[in-house]
Amino acid sequence: MTACDECGQWAQPSLAVDAVVIRGEEVLLIRRGKQPWKGMLAFPGGFVDKGEDPEVAVIRELKEECGLDGEVVHLLCVKGDPNRDPRGHVISIAYVVSADGEPTAGDDAASAEWHNISQVEEMAGDHMSILEDFKNL
Repeated sequence: MTACDECGQWAQPSLAVDAVVIRGEEVLLIRRGKQPWKGMLAFPGGFVDKGEDPEVAVIRELKEECGLDGEVVHLLCVKGDPNRDPRGHVISIAYVVSADGEPTAGDDAASAEWHNISQVEEMAGDHMSILEDFKNL
């Protein structure tokens, strides 16, 4: 899926996915390389392509942004506040994903690394609320 060539906006609402990958006391996060939230920590993820299953999309995005293969474990949550993303109404499906290894940043991720969950204090958009949803499982 691409943004409109004329206005730069995504079709509304857009569907995105986020991969919540946990390894012991660590969580896999990227540092965003592009706006919005450039430079901030976020879960690996992105937009679902037209005709793509969201579970396939989250594994594709994990591979593109972190260089890791993964497997969906289960659905974590859905975030759909129309004001959650400055690009427009973006609904995100967050999945708990099983993956291991050392990530390599790719696509629009400036970096990709494991972070101690207890030390993560600020994330892009509403990603802290996604992390809190995971902690409350």
